[in-house]
Amino acid sequence: MPTKHPHHTVRGNWAALLLPIEADDSIDFSKLAEELDILIDAGVDGIYSNGTAGEFHNQTEEEFDQIQSLLAERCRASGMPFVIGACQPDPTIMLNRLRRAVELQPAAFQVILPDWWPLTNMEAIDFLRRAADLADDIPLILYNPPHAKRALTPADLGDIGKAVPQVVGVKLADGDKDWYRQARQHLQGLALFVPGHHLATGFREGIAAGSFSNVACLSPHGAQRWTQSMHNELEAALELESRICKFMADHIVPFRRNLGYSNAALDKLLCAIGQWGPVGTRLRFPYRSIDEAELPRLRALARNMLGELF
Repeated sequence: MPTKHPHHTVRGNWAALLLPIEADDSIDFSKLAEELDILIDAGVDGIYSNGTAGEFHNQTEEEFDQIQSLLAERCRASGMPFVIGACQPDPTIMLNRLRRAVELQPAAFQVILPDWWPLTNMEAIDFLRRAADLADDIPLILYNPPHAKRALTPADLGDIGKAVPQVVGVKLADGDKDWYRQARQHLQGLALFVPGHHLATGFREGIAAGSFSNVACLSPHGAQRWTQSMHNELEAALELESRICKFMADHIVPFRRNLGYSNAALDKLLCAIGQWGPVGTRLRFPYRSIDEAELPRLRALARNMLGELF
């Protein structure tokens, strides 16, 4: 899908940078550096910071700066593309994060809409224009998940994208056939990033530029192989997607639906199931973490159902 920014290169399978949280609620930056090296070695299409799973809502400004500096340093040294999440529910803090991080020159910035009181479309446009001014020539990707105070329709997103050309992409939930019809109608020219476990469907529908991927939380190597397979083995990729979705629906989503754990807790659980990095399941207080006693059962299920990813 064409994009509106000549330097926009954010496509494919993007892995989340997850925070290794210690028992005293500190971030272990040595483990974070190790995690970055593992993701770079996995050959993912890019690495992004400060999504929901990166706990952007629960870190100090000093920690934000340290995380982004480490991300930029490691990725630049290896030629790995990176996106910085300037996200924060407070618009003033978010814009200040963006302003400070411009010097790191990421491939794009990911931003959310201010999230205490829902914005109207015009307020969203005003905010994103301010963000675009501060970002200089670095494109923006709007993160608009289902749990945002306003999950925008394709028509709303299309209007906002036309009004703010520096918004080159949207990270969002997809939907049924009617949603894809609306997306094709309203979102031409925007790069769409669908949920990781729906990426083969998004590829088949001709609508997905890629994913900021929960499947990469489970297995960055496996998610990258799966993404690449969509170009010449789409039916097999769709069949694997059906098993990924069943694993998520039957064994991961119930932790949120039935027990109230956050999406970040689920993504960290996936990482711990995959056993590929030094992250663990712990979230920063006051958010509850999923008990690691669950891991042996879930690891066996994942490897039985999704052996190709490992």
